[in-house]
Amino acid sequence: MTSSPAHIAMFSIAAHGHVNPSLEVIRELVARGHRVSYAVPASFAEKVAETGATPVVYASTLPTDEDPDAWGTELIDNLEPFLADAMQVLPQLAEAFDEDRPDLVLHDITAYPAPVLAHTWGVPAVSLWPNLVPWEGYEEEVAEPMFAELKASARGKAYYARFEEWLRGHGVDTHPDRFVARPRRALVLIPRALQPHADRVDESVYTFVGACQGTRAEQGEWRRPDGAEKVALVSLGSSFTKQPGFYRDCAEALAGLPGWHVVLQIGRFVDPTELGELPLNVEVHSWVPQLAILRQADVFITHAGAGGSQEGLATGTPMVAVPQAVDQFGNADMLQSLGVARHVPMEEVTPERLREAVLALVDDPEVACRAREIRESMAREGGTLRAAGLIEEELVRAGAGPRAEA
Repeated sequence: MTSSPAHIAMFSIAAHGHVNPSLEVIRELVARGHRVSYAVPASFAEKVAETGATPVVYASTLPTDEDPDAWGTELIDNLEPFLADAMQVLPQLAEAFDEDRPDLVLHDITAYPAPVLAHTWGVPAVSLWPNLVPWEGYEEEVAEPMFAELKASARGKAYYARFEEWLRGHGVDTHPDRFVARPRRALVLIPRALQPHADRVDESVYTFVGACQGTRAEQGEWRRPDGAEKVALVSLGSSFTKQPGFYRDCAEALAGLPGWHVVLQIGRFVDPTELGELPLNVEVHSWVPQLAILRQADVFITHAGAGGSQEGLATGTPMVAVPQAVDQFGNADMLQSLGVARHVPMEEVTPERLREAVLALVDDPEVACRAREIRESMAREGGTLRAAGLIEEELVRAGAGPRAEA
């Protein structure tokens, strides 16, 4: 049984780490004949339109990748903005879809209005999960200790009261913690190898489809320079990149190694002049076609974000993980435990420490063997095609579309 063409609505926020993982899945759904409306702030509308989906633009109050410091420093600082934004976004999206309701809702984990709208419309919702998922026992082992102090505070109690009132007002009788972390159905857009306690994940809810990367041909190509025997890519992603001292350490660590070529992606918050004079075998860019470089690189110095981690694994590139925030610390430990990376905390970074980590990785045949095994296992997870197929199965179950085809 296959699904007939349907109207699918995808919802996300204005953040590369949340939009990018979904794009190839959306592109494939459009190619299969489905009409996809993608709700996203204006800054990502063009990127969404390139997949063939129709952007549904809404106004958001969330901090963006351009201002990572706006998220504050405490746990509650990272929670309140999502709820406040959801409360003001929901009416916008309800109006936008009032006369064009979808057959199925897809949503990023941060898009709180989406499952509420799905409940209101009586259509199934599927979460496209871009990072680690909770396992059986996660609440007791991780969430409860992490949130205990917050939930006992006046500010935390007020936050949960607002959240519960908002959900009840829309007919959703679910505790906020379960609403966020325990969806009805989720497709996990990271490889199972990156997931802690993967054997304890309920795979009737969370299905690992692995990396959905596509060719990224639209990002351009990169060619290894003549004479470059080894290539190192350095990138801290798109948000926590204001680290000129770190980039100087990377250049010093590798520039003097015979035959090495270094690519520094420094982001938008660092002026190349802040790095001083660099050797000729170091190239500096605010942005690079990362996947194209990783297909040719010998080592990847990364912040260990979900996207970068799985790109390193998918290309079999050994990694030096230097995490900056949130789930990156767990990813760094997981990459190291897989035998394909070294975790170097930011406060311990020196040119000597980086050089030692890089050489230890590229000189170890066991690292190369393990990287190859993981790359092959990821290819078997199915990626974009499997994700699209599972979404179509949800459409069939819902009887969506103008007709059902057997």
